[in-house]
Amino acid sequence: MPNLSLDTSRIRAISIDLDDTLWPIWPTITRAESVLLDWLTHHAPATAALFSDTEALRAIRNQMVTLRPDLKGDLSALRRESIRLALTQAGDEPALAEPAFDLFFAERQRVELFDDAHDTLAFLSARYPVVAVSNGNADIHRIGIGHYFRHSISASDFGIAKPDVRIFHAAATAVDVLPHEVLHVGDDATLDAQGALNAGMQAVWINSANHPWPHDDTPPHATVDSLTALCRLLA
Repeated sequence: MPNLSLDTSRIRAISIDLDDTLWPIWPTITRAESVLLDWLTHHAPATAALFSDTEALRAIRNQMVTLRPDLKGDLSALRRESIRLALTQAGDEPALAEPAFDLFFAERQRVELFDDAHDTLAFLSARYPVVAVSNGNADIHRIGIGHYFRHSISASDFGIAKPDVRIFHAAATAVDVLPHEVLHVGDDATLDAQGALNAGMQAVWINSANHPWPHDDTPPHATVDSLTALCRLLA
């Protein structure tokens, strides 16, 4: 299915995903879970014994999605309550969930950006107002990239997650433009590209693994394999 033609003359703002678009997320989460497990070993040994590896911690976090579907869009609350559940099941003090989560959250912000992320954000922010739109709980200011952005909208704060069109429309409103004047950039074909298209935006899909477009309907306006290729597209 051919791509639509990207109309760069329409672009008055950029919205961009964070996790797996500007940095790989799973190495970060795995390291944060390891740091959490080490903390539990010293402060909640029964919990560390019961949940003795990062896979077990991830499993109870996934269990919490089923137990508390109301938290699905708030990854911070989901992680905090999964830690509380683990502590409770092991007989440790549930209040330890607060400092444990704070440690996990701080480590989760220590991302390793893709090599071309800083150059790309500098390129984009010099030309357009840029808005972060994420279903995750990354803090662009703690990460050290906040100066590139006019606004940051997370599903946990906004209360609605991608691909719902309302979070995309909120990004447009944040920089006083109309949805059709926004170009959204992201790595997820459904959450980012299709969601943005449904919101009336132009979309660029960053498809570094060269996956086929997974939907039968309209493809994104352009597909690139890297952030550098995105800059070439917009130059």
